[in-house]
Amino acid sequence: MYRCTRFATAFLFLCLILLSCPDSAAQSATSAQTPVPLAEPSSLSAPVPAVPAAPTKNPELFIGSGDLLEVSVYGAADFVKQVRVADSGDISLPLIGSAHVAGLSILQAEQLVRQRLSDGGFFNDPQVSILVKEYSTQGISVLGEVQKPGIYPLLGSRSLYDAISAAGGVTAKAGNTITVSHRLHAGEPQTVRIPPNQTFPPEVNIDVFPGDTVVVSKAGIIYVVGDVKLPSGFVMENSQLTVLQAVAMAQGTNTTAKLDKTILIRKTPNGPQQTPILLGRIMSAQAPDVTLQPDDVVFVPRSTAKAASRRGLEAVLQTLTGLAIYRPY
Repeated sequence: MYRCTRFATAFLFLCLILLSCPDSAAQSATSAQTPVPLAEPSSLSAPVPAVPAAPTKNPELFIGSGDLLEVSVYGAADFVKQVRVADSGDISLPLIGSAHVAGLSILQAEQLVRQRLSDGGFFNDPQVSILVKEYSTQGISVLGEVQKPGIYPLLGSRSLYDAISAAGGVTAKAGNTITVSHRLHAGEPQTVRIPPNQTFPPEVNIDVFPGDTVVVSKAGIIYVVGDVKLPSGFVMENSQLTVLQAVAMAQGTNTTAKLDKTILIRKTPNGPQQTPILLGRIMSAQAPDVTLQPDDVVFVPRSTAKAASRRGLEAVLQTLTGLAIYRPY
């Protein structure tokens, strides 16, 4: 009886296995036929780097009278023309005739010619290109207090510092003001101011173009001569400079100086004018300081000198040409 029971149990278990196999096979077949969902493309591929934009033409490079232009249309070999801008600012091209381009940027001129060709029905969506082959004024004029004033061939868009560097930099007498006159806007010059230490910050490094004129101003200079430690000319960094400050720039007076015989020599329309200065009293705060003007000369005589003599005055003025110019730190 026990053996029959075991046989029946084994037979039943075998039947259950056989019944479950088709379901498992069907599930396997279903799993094999069911497509596996693909990952999103963004998760499979690395981010595509942005393609850098093609360089564009400088929209601030204006066309002027006398410039030589090359005008071409893409795909039209016969429409490649070199034309010079007339004094009126016009150019003459085949098919469209006269077109006024002076004062326009390169891109604006291209759009103008393209529109004229399209409106006339000569081309369907023409691709116009204009190249400046020659500027009427090839360079930038750099004048004033620079080492080598002149005209420098800086074509294209350049900065103010490029122009000044081409002229060898500024001189020791250069002021803090630089004026830029653009050839197409001569009546509206740009004026920039540089710090007293002449560090040339980037914010004042404006663009300059062929035909522009750059003028570096001359700073006011005062001279301190006579019985001082450093007889020299000094640049007036600020609009106001006093006698006491000027003497301090000259590193003070010598012990043999006759302070109360100091003379201020100032240029006037009628010639040099002498004014006595009580330097000793100014230094001891017993007299008000005196404000100087550009080209003033402070002469501190020795105790044995005759400050009021005409001969001494002429000798003082003659020594100014050989003095070094210093800019205070």
